[in-house]
Amino acid sequence: MAIAATRAGHEIVGVLARTPGHGYGPELSWSEDLPEADIVLIAVKDDAIAEVADRLAGKLAAVGVVAHMSGFVPVTALRPIQAAGAAVGGFHPLQSMPDPESGAMALAGAHVGIGGDPLAVDALTHLADSLGLKAFSLTDHARPAYHAAAAAAANFVVASLAVSADLFSAADVDPAVAEPLVRRVVDNVFEKGAAASLTGPIARGDVDTVIGHLTVARDVSEAVGRQFSLMSEATAIRAGREQDLKKWK
Repeated sequence: MAIAATRAGHEIVGVLARTPGHGYGPELSWSEDLPEADIVLIAVKDDAIAEVADRLAGKLAAVGVVAHMSGFVPVTALRPIQAAGAAVGGFHPLQSMPDPESGAMALAGAHVGIGGDPLAVDALTHLADSLGLKAFSLTDHARPAYHAAAAAAANFVVASLAVSADLFSAADVDPAVAEPLVRRVVDNVFEKGAAASLTGPIARGDVDTVIGHLTVARDVSEAVGRQFSLMSEATAIRAGREQDLKKWK
C-alpha cells in the first residue's frame, strides 16, 4: 500500500512497523504520538487489530481517519479510536499481494471493500480512486461471508493448481502447459457462470476415469491423493453428481 500510494502522489508521513529499515516511509515509534495525517491504515493480522486499536487510541491528536485492512474483522473493532475522535472504517483490497512490489503493481484495476463512518468512507473512496481501485460498499454484517468468498477465490485456486502441478510433474510434463487451459477456465466462469463451465469426467459421470485419477493421485503421495479426493468430491457436489461419490470409495 505504501509503494502504491507513493507512486500515486500521496505522502507517507510515517510507518509504525515491527521491522526497522523497511524503507516505505519515515519510521515511527510507539513512544511518540503519530504525526498529522489524513488517513492511518492498520495493516496487521486480524487477531492483532483490537490490540493495535487500543494502543493507537491515545496517539491520534492530528489524525482524521483510521481504517483497518481486514476483510473479516468488523469496523467496530476500532471503537477505541472512534471514541478518541477519529472517523473509522475498513479498507480491504480484493487482490493477491504476496510481496510488496508485485502487490503494489496489482492494485490498479482491483476492487476494494469499504465501510465505516461516512467521513471515513468518503476519504477511503477517494484513496481507492487515486490508486485505481474500484470501491464497493462492505458492511460489518457481510464481512464473514465476503471474506470466506475471497479466501476461496484466492487460496482454493492456488491449492488446486498445486495439486495439478504435482500430477503433471509425476507425468514428466511441465505444469506450465496448463496455463492457457487455466486462463480459459477462469474466463469461462466469469463469462458463463460456474455451472456452465464444469467439464471433464466428474461432470460427465465417467466413474471409471475418476477412479483412475484418484488411484494415480494416491500413487504420487498420500497428501496429493487426499487433496485430489477432497477436490473431486467438492466438484461432484457442484456438478450434481453426488450419486457417483459412493462408487469412488
